[in-house]
Amino acid sequence: MARRFSARYQTEPFSALATWARRLAVFSAVATVVSVAAVRFGILESKPALATLLGALACAGLSVLLALAGLVALWRDGSRGIGRILTALLLNVLVLAYPAYLAVRHRNLPPIHDITTDPVNPPHFEALARLRGMDGANSAVYAGLYSAEQQRAAYPAIEPVELDLTAQQAFDIVRRLVTRRKWLVIDERPPQPPRQSGHIEAVARTPVMGFREDVAIRIMPTEDGSRIDIRSSSRYFEHDLGSNAARVSSLIDDINIAAENVVDKAVKEPPVPVKPPARGAVKR
Repeated sequence: MARRFSARYQTEPFSALATWARRLAVFSAVATVVSVAAVRFGILESKPALATLLGALACAGLSVLLALAGLVALWRDGSRGIGRILTALLLNVLVLAYPAYLAVRHRNLPPIHDITTDPVNPPHFEALARLRGMDGANSAVYAGLYSAEQQRAAYPAIEPVELDLTAQQAFDIVRRLVTRRKWLVIDERPPQPPRQSGHIEAVARTPVMGFREDVAIRIMPTEDGSRIDIRSSSRYFEHDLGSNAARVSSLIDDINIAAENVVDKAVKEPPVPVKPPARGAVKR
């Protein structure tokens, strides 16, 4: 009986819904990879690549609907295609999982794109200013009071970094951390107390799509040490999905850890002993 049933099943045609569900899923996966690679390697600008990605996600959604309809058809008429449907569903989950996570963040986080530790006097974009405010890019001018209020409500822990280190020591720490993150440094000026603050401008990239986000860091000498202010702003799009706040918070944490290590090292190092003068005959 099992052989007869298997033989009859093998003669059944494949479900057209299952076939098209798999085809759309494969196309969506390939288009997603291509759109991500196009942004990261500079083949396409951000907005055309995002349009391509949205089209790929739409195909993935349609593939899910066809797969579910195919399951119903398989149950009713006994046609083949369960393997194709499962393949389609697996690919669609891989394609849609991360965008679904971003959609939740888009709903829960404020629609801002410019994060700074000093909303009153944020670090300025100087070298990067010419790349902003043109071709649809966001302005280099800080978004203002509305953005500051939204930031304060959503990310209250983002504040200036006060260190018991000299401005030059703070600058060296920040420069080392920027290099470790592999940000593209556009401009840097070490501090020259008491008038000129240290300044670093760099370009960071988002983890998956590689969208450009500009960073400006200011290192100022103070009476007790130094103060570091950070600004991170998306070059495109009005909603950053929390990426700039995450970048600033991570840098603040790493600066504090590095500064503590410098202080601990200075405390633990024993003082260099001073050699007494050698005893001997006094030359006249």
